[in-house]
Parts: sequence; C-alpha cells; structure tokens
Amino acid sequence: MLDDLTTESTDRAVHSIAHSVIHLDQLAPIYGGERRRLRIVKCRGQSFRGGYHDFIIRRGGIALFPRLVAAEHRAGFASELVRSGVGALDGLLGGGLAAGSSTLIIGPAGTGTSLLVLQYIAAAIGRGAKAALFDEELGLLTARAKGLGIDLAAMQADQQLILKQMDAAELSPGKFPHRIRASVDGRNCRLVAIDSFNGYQAAMPEEQYLTLHLHELLQYLNRRGAATFLTIAQHGMLGEMRQSVDVTYLADSVIMLRYFEAFGRVRRAISVVKQRTGPHEDTIRELKIESRGLALGEPLHEFQGVLRRRPTYVGASSPLLERT
Repeated sequence: MLDDLTTESTDRAVHSIAHSVIHLDQLAPIYGGERRRLRIVKCRGQSFRGGYHDFIIRRGGIALFPRLVAAEHRAGFASELVRSGVGALDGLLGGGLAAGSSTLIIGPAGTGTSLLVLQYIAAAIGRGAKAALFDEELGLLTARAKGLGIDLAAMQADQQLILKQMDAAELSPGKFPHRIRASVDGRNCRLVAIDSFNGYQAAMPEEQYLTLHLHELLQYLNRRGAATFLTIAQHGMLGEMRQSVDVTYLADSVIMLRYFEAFGRVRRAISVVKQRTGPHEDTIRELKIESRGLALGEPLHEFQGVLRRRPTYVGASSPLLERT
C-alpha cells in the first residue's frame, strides 16, 4: 500500500501488518536539484541493507544507488609500484606508490595538483593500464593537458581513459560512488583520480558525514587494487593555508605543494609528508612546470620555512650576487 504521509502521525498499526516497509524521502538543498533517497524500514524473512540509498527518477523508471559497503569487496591483486614516469618524483616517493593505496595531493590553486594527477594517468596508460578521471571542468582540463603533451581525448577514444564530469550541484553522495564502481568493476580501471575533493564536498548535503562516505569509497578502491588520487585546493595563495575538512588521515600518502618567493620569483615546492606503504625522501624539492610536463629540482637545502609559508634563505651566497 501507499502512504503519502500527509498527516503528522504515522499509523504504526499498518506498518506492523505489512511484511515490508520502504520509506521514500526527498531533500531540497539550498542550491541544486532535489535529491531522493529511500530506506528499507523492515523486510520480514530476509536480510536487507540498512541505511539510506540514493535514487533518481528518469525515463523508463528509477535508478537506485545502494549504499557502498567496502567490507563486501575483497579481491586479490598484484603488488606493484605505481610510477609517474618522472624519475625524481618517483625517487621522492621511495620508488613509487603502492597499488591499492590512496594518495592525497594538497596545495593552493595553481601549484600543479591537477598536472601531477595527469602525469600519473599518462604513465599508467603508457604501461597499458586503464584509468578514470572525475573532474569539475573537463573542457578546460583537456585543453591544458594537450598543451603539455597529454592528449586526454585520444586516450578516451582508445578506451584507455574514462572521463567523467563532476557536477557538484547535480551529484548525490550515492550516485558518485556508483559511477566510480562502474569504472573499476566494469572497465577494470587500475587508477582512479578525483579532481577535486572540493567539488566532492560541495555535493554532500550533510558535511558531518563526508569523511564517512569518503572512508568507505577509499577502502573499496584499495580493496579492488586501484591506485586512487584525490586533490584538495586549499584556500589562500601565499598566506595562511586552510581547508574546511581535514581528510589527511584517510589517505595512505600525502603530497604537499606550496608556493614560495625567492629572489624576485614565485616558485613551487613539493614534498612527501606521509607514506604508509614504505619509506620516502624527506627533502623539499622545487617543482617546475615546463612545456614537456613536470620537473623536479634539487632539494632546497638553502631555504627554511618553505612549508610554513615563510621561507628564509640561509645559504652562503645569493644567486643574484653570483650573477652580478
């Protein structure tokens, strides 16, 4: 039977008679489309998955996105290192990243977080693996990548890369993991990149449960043997850096990018501040974005306070004085 819930009180007697009770709910966020979800209240004689499950109404019926439970997914995979193709970057990470691990790339806008992800995608496809990229603006990203010698459109045409637009205003918390599962299970993608976490966070109507959703998603991808990359654009440029939600403890590896000013130039720095899967280099290196892609410089031995955003030159002589 149907109950439209027009009265304030619910008839519990009817619920007790029925063998199954399914509750439908609709949420109306301040901005964006409405979001629908259902919950199985009871189902006699058989087990069911509790909690809320997102669904949409479309031509032909409804599409349901069951809540993701990472513990239900276990699969064996070969233990191998995921390399970027840039020797200095792989050396910074102790040889590479482990398959089935998650990596968080943090930095202010423009430091190269997206380009770092593209470098790993290009290297993975070059080795014959498949990858999936979820981005907030694919048109601009594709044009930027092609200018650096990474042809995302050609990779997509060869069915080696899955490109998906991540529209925060239209994306529900349940639909997004469903898209990722379709890429990993259906297309056997060995690398999944979400660029960025800021858009994923904007799609969540209840921020207090954001880390729980993300935890299940990362655990699922780890169990499936997929290398996961997640970028976060921090607020601020050269001053204090901050982010609304701290998820660094969820990732297996954390790569930090920073701006720093030295001798009249704005430069970029890269460092690995966390890696659970093995040893890594503890130096801070200069990151350069060149026409052919990324390049890493020598460790910044003559600077202090780069990660604190207050770099101080402590070298014996200044490069400017040497040139004069």
